[in-house]
Amino acid sequence: MGKYTEAARALVSQMTLEEKAGLLSGADVWHTKPVERLGLPSILVSDGPHGLRKQVNTQDNLGIGESVPATCFPTASLLACSFDPSVTEAVGRAIGSECVEEEVSVLLGPGINIKRSPLCGRNFEYYSEDPLVAGRMGAGFIRGVQSTGTGTSLKHFAVNNQEKRRMMISAEVDERTLRELYLKGFEIAVKEGRPATVMCSYNKVNGTYASENRHLLTEILREEWGYEGAVVSDWGAVHDRVLGVAAGLDLEMPGCLGQNDRRVIEAVRSGKLPEEAVDLAATRITELVLGATEVVKVASVDATDAAKAAENAKDAKAAKAAEVSKRAKGAEGHEAAVRAAEQSMVLLKNESNALPLGRERIAVIGAFAKAPRYQGAGSSKVNAVKVDAPLAAMEAAGLRLTYAEGYPLRADASPQEKEDLLKEAVLTASVSDKVVIFAGLPERCESEGIDRKDMKMPEEQNALIREICNVSKQVIVVLMGGAPIEIPWAEDVQGTLLAYLGGEGVGTAVASLLTGKANPSGKLAETWPRTAEDAPCAGDFPGDRCHVLYREGLYVGYRYYAEHPEKVRYLFGHGLSYTDFAYEIREETVSAAFGDRIRARFSLRNTGTVPGSEISFVFAKRRKEAPFGPKLTLVGFAKTALPPGETKDVEISVDTRDLGYYHTGIGAFYADPGTYELLAGGSMEDLRPLMTVQLSAEEMEKPLTAADLNTLPSRPWPGPAGPAKRPFTAENCLEDVQGIPAGRLLASLVRKMAGDVEGKEEGQSDMIDAALMEMPFFALQTSSGGAISPRQLEGIIDFLNGHPLRGARKFLRNK
Repeated sequence: MGKYTEAARALVSQMTLEEKAGLLSGADVWHTKPVERLGLPSILVSDGPHGLRKQVNTQDNLGIGESVPATCFPTASLLACSFDPSVTEAVGRAIGSECVEEEVSVLLGPGINIKRSPLCGRNFEYYSEDPLVAGRMGAGFIRGVQSTGTGTSLKHFAVNNQEKRRMMISAEVDERTLRELYLKGFEIAVKEGRPATVMCSYNKVNGTYASENRHLLTEILREEWGYEGAVVSDWGAVHDRVLGVAAGLDLEMPGCLGQNDRRVIEAVRSGKLPEEAVDLAATRITELVLGATEVVKVASVDATDAAKAAENAKDAKAAKAAEVSKRAKGAEGHEAAVRAAEQSMVLLKNESNALPLGRERIAVIGAFAKAPRYQGAGSSKVNAVKVDAPLAAMEAAGLRLTYAEGYPLRADASPQEKEDLLKEAVLTASVSDKVVIFAGLPERCESEGIDRKDMKMPEEQNALIREICNVSKQVIVVLMGGAPIEIPWAEDVQGTLLAYLGGEGVGTAVASLLTGKANPSGKLAETWPRTAEDAPCAGDFPGDRCHVLYREGLYVGYRYYAEHPEKVRYLFGHGLSYTDFAYEIREETVSAAFGDRIRARFSLRNTGTVPGSEISFVFAKRRKEAPFGPKLTLVGFAKTALPPGETKDVEISVDTRDLGYYHTGIGAFYADPGTYELLAGGSMEDLRPLMTVQLSAEEMEKPLTAADLNTLPSRPWPGPAGPAKRPFTAENCLEDVQGIPAGRLLASLVRKMAGDVEGKEEGQSDMIDAALMEMPFFALQTSSGGAISPRQLEGIIDFLNGHPLRGARKFLRNK
C-alpha cells in the first residue's frame, strides 16, 4: 500500500461511474483527466527517456512537433556500456530535475526491451541483449528520476523487439524463454526501481494484445512481482478497452474522445465488467495523480515565489541573477551528459597504441565531426540545449588539425559531389601523421517505427575508409549510431572508438577520450555480429504479416554467439582501456540454498601507468546434467575505479535463482541441487574459475519432461500468415489493403490528412509513412483526433470489403 492509497480510495468512493470511467483515459495526448468536482487535478506526462521531450504548442507522439529545450543525454545503447547503474541513476536524477521545473509528473521511460535482433529500429533506446544488465541499468534510471518526485513509465511490457507492424504483430514465444529473457529485466526493474507506472506494449504476446493480457498485467506483474503502481497503455495501443480494464490496464493514452469511456460504462451496467475493476483502476490513477500533484505544488510555489521576488525587486540585478541561475542549471545538465558519455564509450581497437592522440599532424575526416549523430529519431527526440561538435572540441583540446568533410549527409547528394568530397579527404589524409574518421549511421538509417534492412553504413563512408587506409597507416575511426554496424574495414584501421549516440556532450566526450584526458572504460552491452545474417533470429525477423516466431528460444545475443565465434565481430563485454588490469582470484567453495544471495570475491589491480576503471563479469557455467540452455549466463557485474598500481577487493552479489531455469511444469524458477561453477573476468574471452557453489534445493517430485522445457510457442502455432484478403476487419491496416483500388485510395486520403510527409526532416518521412501504413484501423479513431468516429470506421471497412454504398451511408451519416 502506497502513501496515497487510502486518500485515493476515499476520493474514488465519492465518484460517479462516469467520473471513474473518465479517469481511465487521457484528456488529450499528454494529460490525464481531472475530476474538478472533487478537486482532483490533471497531470502532465512527457516523452523520454534520454531527455525531456515536453511539447507546448503541438501534440504528437512521434517526435515531429517542437518541444521545450532540454538536456539531451546519451541513449540507453551507450549508457548500458558503462555497466554502472549509478551512471543511469545520475542521468535520471538530472532529467527528473528538469521535469520538476517543467511541471511534468511522469517521464515515459526507461525502455528495457531485449535486443533480439541488431536490426530493430528502436534498439538505440534499449540497454542490452541481457536481462540482468537491462533490468539493473533501468532500475538505476528509475531511482534517479523518482528521487526528484517525478514518476517514470517502465516500457514496453512486453516482448516488443521490433518496429515492423508493432501495433498488431503477435510475438510467439515459449514460456521458459519469455520468463528467462523477455520478462526477467522487467522483474528486476520493478522490484529494484519501483516505477510509478508500467507501460504495456502495442504487440500481441502469443495471440493476445499486451493491453488486454491478464497473464502479463495481473498474474505476473502484480500477483507474482508485487507491483502496486499503475499500468498505462502505449500511445494508441488499446484494442478492446473493456477487456483491458478486466486484464489490469489502468490508463489509456492518448485520450479516446470519450468513446471507450462510454464502452466501459455500458459494460458495467450490462454486467459484462465488474464495477470493482473500474474502481481498482481509478484508484491507481488517483493515487498517481495525488503523489504527482504534491511535487508539482512544491515546484509551482518555488517558481511563484521566485517570480514575485523578481517583480518586487524590479531590479536589473535580480533579473540578471535569475538568468544566470537558469544558465547554470543548463550547464550542469550539459556537464552531466558529458560525464555519462565519457564513462560509457567503448574503445573497440587500439593497435600499437594508436590512441591517445599527441602532437602529431591529425586529419579529421567526416561530416559527423561537425554535425554529429547524438540521438535517435522518434518519440525520444530531444530539443537539445547545446550540442558539442567533435571537431570544435578537438580544436579546443589543442590538437593540430586539418579537416575534410569526406562524405555528404544528404541522401540525395549527386555522385559527383560524393567523388569530390572523397578526393579532398584522401588528399588531406595523405599529408597527415594520423587520421581520425567520423563515420556511422545517418538518422535516416535508424528510427522508431522502422526496422533496418541490414547493418550496413552508407557505401560512400565505407569507400572513404578504404581509400584513406590506402594512403595512411595510422587511421582511427569514431563510430556513431544506435546499434551494431557492419564494419568490413575493421582489420585495416589501427583504432576504433564506439560513441554510439552520445548525447549533446558527445564532442567533448570524444575529444577527452581521444586525447587521454579521460580513459575509455565502457564495454559492449550487446554483441556485434559480422552481418545481420549472422544473428540467431535472422530467419524469423521480422516475421510475417501477423506473427513473429521466436524460434531461437533462449539463444539470443552472447547466449548464442559464445558458441559461434565465426559470426562475431565483437562479443558482449568487449572493451579496451589505456591501462591494464590483473585479476587475482582464489577459488573457493560455498554452500547455499536456492534463493540465497552469495558473494563472489576477487582482487583487481591496475598494472598500468594511468588511472582507469575496469568492468568485471561473473558468469555461471551450465552444468552437464542441466537441461538444455546456453553455455554461459551472466549473473553479476561491477565497475571498479583504480589509480595506477593500486589493488582493490571486488565483491559481486549473485542471486542463486540465476543459476537455475524457469520450469514450466511447476510454473516457477528452479535449480537442481548439485554443484555449480562461477567464472570471472574482464571479458567473455578471458574468464577463469572463481567459485564452486554447492546448491541445495528441493528435489522435484516428478522428473523433467520435454513438455516441461519446450521451445515451441506457448500455444498451437497457427502457421504463417498469407496475404491479407477480404473480409477486412478493424485489425487490418492500410498496408494490408494496397492490393485493391479502394485501399490505395484510402491510403492517399490518409496521407493527405497527415500533411506533407515528404516535407518532413530527413528520417521522419519514412517513419511517418510506416506509422500510417502499419496502424491498425481500430487505432485510427484516437490517432485522428476525433476526425474519424466509430461509425465512420465501420463505413471505411464496409468500403474496403466491397460495399461502397453502405460504407458511404455510415460515413456520411456518422450516427
